[in-house]
Parts: sequence; structure tokens; C-alpha cells
Amino acid sequence: MTTTLRTRNNRTLDNPFAKFWKKHSPDIIPPIVGIVGFLLLWQILSSTGILALPGPLNLFTNERTRTYLMYPFFDRGGTDKGLFWQALESLKRVLIGYSFAAVIGVSVGIFIGLNRFMNKALDPIFQFLRTVPPLAWVPLALAALKQNQPAALFVIFITAVWPILINTAVGVQQIPKDYLNVRQVLQLSNQTFFLKILFPSALPYIFTGLRIAVGLAWLAIIAAEIVMSGIVGIGFFIWDAYQNNYTGDIILALIYIGGIGLILDRIVAYLQTLIAPGE
Repeated sequence: MTTTLRTRNNRTLDNPFAKFWKKHSPDIIPPIVGIVGFLLLWQILSSTGILALPGPLNLFTNERTRTYLMYPFFDRGGTDKGLFWQALESLKRVLIGYSFAAVIGVSVGIFIGLNRFMNKALDPIFQFLRTVPPLAWVPLALAALKQNQPAALFVIFITAVWPILINTAVGVQQIPKDYLNVRQVLQLSNQTFFLKILFPSALPYIFTGLRIAVGLAWLAIIAAEIVMSGIVGIGFFIWDAYQNNYTGDIILALIYIGGIGLILDRIVAYLQTLIAPGE
């Protein structure tokens, strides 16, 4: 009997899935319980009329919403596209605007981080501009650029650039003075200083700004697309669904938005582990 149990245990240990489950189940089970509990509570509140919104089961029982859920790749032309294409168009805008924000934010952040006078001169302006909500930039961007696409890219850029810029500047300012003294004593070239001292020291701060900015960029494009009519994007999809009282479509789009936002954050976090391991 004992031998049989040992054999079964050994087989279990040799099973890759069993090993994975034993190692990761404490991290997997709680989120599943939390999500299932949330969905059950939501369904109960909707079914009893306490919550004036369709429940999770509506995503499957409503024919229109079920079509968007089951067929995300359809394309009938114009703005009548599946949620995959709607989200993809939004992601394209986010990647373009976010890339510009990253390049300019890191560059200007390093500049003002190394220049105390410019930091004091520009900091009030940066702190003032970063508090302006994304929606407040939309009418100004439309008035200045005249077209929806460049206006949307500008809104993404102006929303995402501030956390990158400010965190980069703080990271540069936190470089130990001993490192700066080493640069002077050894007469290091600018290239060596930037690659060997400045960037390794400031990377944790830079990536903190990048992670914050990617979430803000995703929020900004949704806000911009909601008020920019006639463009393909998940933000405009939500606004169009609201105007036509398609509440189930809105809920499904929100699931897409949350999932994509989570993935974007995890991608930046993964890049940090590759570029700055151990930080």
C-alpha cells in the first residue's frame, strides 16, 4: 500500500502540469475566486433590479453583443468593424504618441536633470501642464491641427510625456555625487558617462515613468476618440454604443480596454526586467 502511494506521488511530481500547479496555484486561485465572486455579485444585482445594468450573461444572450464577442475580426467597412480592429486602431495611435512621448520625455528629463537652473525655470510650467486632463486638450488640438488623427496623437503625447519627463529628471538628480566626481577625475567622455553611469543609475526612475505613461496614454486615446466622431477606435465605439443605447457593447468594450491596459503595463514591466534586471 505504501509503495503504491509513493509511486503515485512520484508520478505526480514527474507531471509538468502538476509541478506547475503546485508552484503557482497560490497565485492563481485567489484571482479566480475574486473574479468569479465579482461576476456572481454583478449578475445577482442585475437580476434583482438593484443595478440598472445588464449582467455578465447579457454578453451571451444579447445577439448584437454576442456577435462582437464571438466575431471580433469582422469588417463591413467604415466604422462597422469588430472589436479587434477597433482596439488595433487605438493601439496604433497609442504606440505612435507614446513613442514620441518616451523619446522627448527621456531627452528633456536628462537635460533638466543635469541643469539645475533649467530645472527650476521649467518645473512650474511642467507641473502646471501635467495637471490638465486629456479631454481638456481635445478641443485645442482639433482647433490647432484641424484633423482628428493628428489631434488624437497630440492628446496622447501631451498626456504621456509628463510622467516620463519628471521621473527621468528625478532619476538623474538622484545619481550619487561620487559618480559625478568619478567622471571629472577620470575625465570620462560624454558617451561613456551616459552609457556607464547616467542611464544605469536613472533606469529605475525612467521605467517608473514609462509604466505610468503607458496607462495614461491608453486612457487618453479612449477619451480623445469618444469626442472625435467618425474615426475607427474603441473610444468612438463606446460613444456610438452609448448614443444607440447598446449597454452590453459598452461593457464588452470596457473589458477589452481593461485587458489591453493590463497587457501594456506588463509589457513595459517585462522590458524593465530585460534592460534593468534586479531593479
